[in-house]
Amino acid sequence: MTADTRALLQRLHAEAVAQVGAADAALQALLHDREGSHDDDEHDPEGVTLSSEWSRLSGLADAATAKLRQVEDALARLDAGDYGVCLSCGSPIPAARLEVRPFAEHCVSCAERLGR
Repeated sequence: MTADTRALLQRLHAEAVAQVGAADAALQALLHDREGSHDDDEHDPEGVTLSSEWSRLSGLADAATAKLRQVEDALARLDAGDYGVCLSCGSPIPAARLEVRPFAEHCVSCAERLGR
């Protein structure tokens, strides 16, 4: 299980790194496109406003960063020999849960109790 799990987590890590990079690049491009512009885009009837696009891209960047952190934490738990063990109660996390959510930190009971 460890080799397959490691390969899966490494693939998820690479995907998350790419997502973080793409979101950051999109935010930088938006900043660059708007540099020196004093347009009142809040009242522009054409397209999306700068603030709503910034909000959307920031949300994507935050989600990608959170996913990257979760995967890195899972890899650290794998290296420490704690992967698949609930951080709250110490019980094994069911294989079916780890199959769906490979970076799960809690068993089903604890996740429900914690609202995760």
